Amino acid sequence: MTDRPQTPHLDRIQSLADLRDLSDADLRRVADELRTETIDAVSHTGGHLGAGLGVVELTVALHAVFDTPRDRLIWDVSHQSYPHKILTGRRDRIRTLRQKDGLSGFTKRTESPFDPFGAAHSSTSISAALGFAVARDLGGAPDPSLGDAIAVIGDGALSAGMAYEAMNNAGALDKRLFVILNDNEMSIAPPVGAMSSYLSRLYAGAPFQELKAAAKGAVSMLPQPFQSGARRAKDLLKHSVIGGTMFEELGFSYVGPIDGHDMEQLLPVLRTVRARATGPVLIHAITKKGKGYAPAEERADRGHATSKFDVMTGEQAKSKPGGPSYTSVFAKALLAEAAEDERVCAVTAAMPDGTGLTKFAERYPSRCFDVGIAEQHGVTFCAGLAAGGMKPFCAIYSTFLQRGFDQVVHDVALQGLPVRFAIDRAGLVGADGATHAGSFDVAYLANLPGFTVMAASDEAELMHMVATAAAHDDGPIAFRFPRGEGRGVELPKKGEVLEIGRGRMIREGKGVAILNFGARLGEVEDACEALASRGITPTVADARFAKPLDREMILGLARDHDALITIEEGAVGGFGSHVAQLLAEEGVFDAGLVYRSMVLPDTFIDQASPREMYDAAELNAEHIERKVLSVLGVESIARRA
Repeated sequence: MTDRPQTPHLDRIQSLADLRDLSDADLRRVADELRTETIDAVSHTGGHLGAGLGVVELTVALHAVFDTPRDRLIWDVSHQSYPHKILTGRRDRIRTLRQKDGLSGFTKRTESPFDPFGAAHSSTSISAALGFAVARDLGGAPDPSLGDAIAVIGDGALSAGMAYEAMNNAGALDKRLFVILNDNEMSIAPPVGAMSSYLSRLYAGAPFQELKAAAKGAVSMLPQPFQSGARRAKDLLKHSVIGGTMFEELGFSYVGPIDGHDMEQLLPVLRTVRARATGPVLIHAITKKGKGYAPAEERADRGHATSKFDVMTGEQAKSKPGGPSYTSVFAKALLAEAAEDERVCAVTAAMPDGTGLTKFAERYPSRCFDVGIAEQHGVTFCAGLAAGGMKPFCAIYSTFLQRGFDQVVHDVALQGLPVRFAIDRAGLVGADGATHAGSFDVAYLANLPGFTVMAASDEAELMHMVATAAAHDDGPIAFRFPRGEGRGVELPKKGEVLEIGRGRMIREGKGVAILNFGARLGEVEDACEALASRGITPTVADARFAKPLDREMILGLARDHDALITIEEGAVGGFGSHVAQLLAEEGVFDAGLVYRSMVLPDTFIDQASPREMYDAAELNAEHIERKVLSVLGVESIARRA
């Protein structure tokens, strides 16, 4: 007896050839069962639920109509790809999603030939699809029969400038290319900006059922020559404010809007455009995140990200209570600063909840800005705010801040503007894997002249760093903190302003000094407890600052100890590299100091639990203990540890 859902039609799909042999009626049944299977799978693993449920019918229709993987299907962001994975030979592993050695939560080229392009950040699909289309026409593929390129992009992702750069280029090149606009009206946060308003106006003038009827009428005409059918489809919607004019100005033939959950619309439209298109085509499909699962539909984020849950009730598994999350501590500290200074404001790029700014927006709506999926604009917008006398906090995940690096350099650092960068999800993040790891921000920020770079070792330190950033007007400043719960330390009522470039001593010891930067301090202290049983008592210091370095403290540690070890949750080129440069300049190595740095390895670490990922990176307590033993020359003990 199994508690798996009954899916007789889906069970018949052993390959996509089986799917393509089905009648349209059976394809609808497969879609229903695929939705049930997706819900059950995510209930076991957690993950992105709502996005996948919103594209179930679209997934079935695309694979039934197009010749994947010969035709390249590219999912933007790709957190909606779970149904796609089930249909493309990975159903037997779908309950390993986002787990160690399991399926990725995103598309991944090394995982399947049905994943022609990896993704996890948004707005890349049209550029990649255009690349495939041009490669096809130039004969670049080993397989000369390389087929069509299809990009599926959401309305939230379409708010990013990169999508328009790609569409503009695609229109100019006039290559045969399909873009499916998956317009679900609800990205992670409510879509913002002019693009969202434009899409809303496409169907705001009449009830959705009237538009649905109009679109069905358009479908009946589409088998006629493509251009005529598309024109009639648009004419049926002439009472919309502007129809598909903007897309057509970019060089795309526009078809829609159609109901993305109605197979009677999807299948004929896709078959017709595939048969008749010669240039780029945009198909506008209206969908609903969380479709078909009431607990997801009723959530404000439509089940964007969920932990394991009970399928019947939708109730999510609760984690054991611990310290407050770093994100919530940041939010509380920022509110305290904003209450005392009306110039404090906050900017996020489509992640108000993830970055902790939801409460800030509720209390100070005129001082909180969600710029949409537009990190480049968000950074320069903050630069303008700072130049105008405000105190902007640019709250962006480490992995997403990478997208605004040019703006960080030219618009912020070069002009010495006091933008405050609150960098969430620093270090390894668990189930989202390598695509979302915050590995590189210290390396690329600390190399910029005039930048101050901090890392919180616990949640109390984070409060102090928020206060320090708010008080800092002498150039840009950044502070980073990890995902998840804090260490449970006692929190002050309000953060204190730290002296710039000044670290702190944690414990005095002898022989070897450990210089921590960031949230590995708890692991350092656990390692010291284990070393104490061997009679080894390292000195421990918390650097707080990667730039400027606490020269006095670091040189003192080097002078008074035989060995110095730095530890950070970042890549080579970050904190440890700056310390090594200082020691080399001061001639410390000439005196015989043994120096080692513990950093993230020069590889991308696949998804697992954070503990398992830091095991792979060799940055947990046992690895720190082993490193100390090694530098002290206790090699045999180190190998047995």
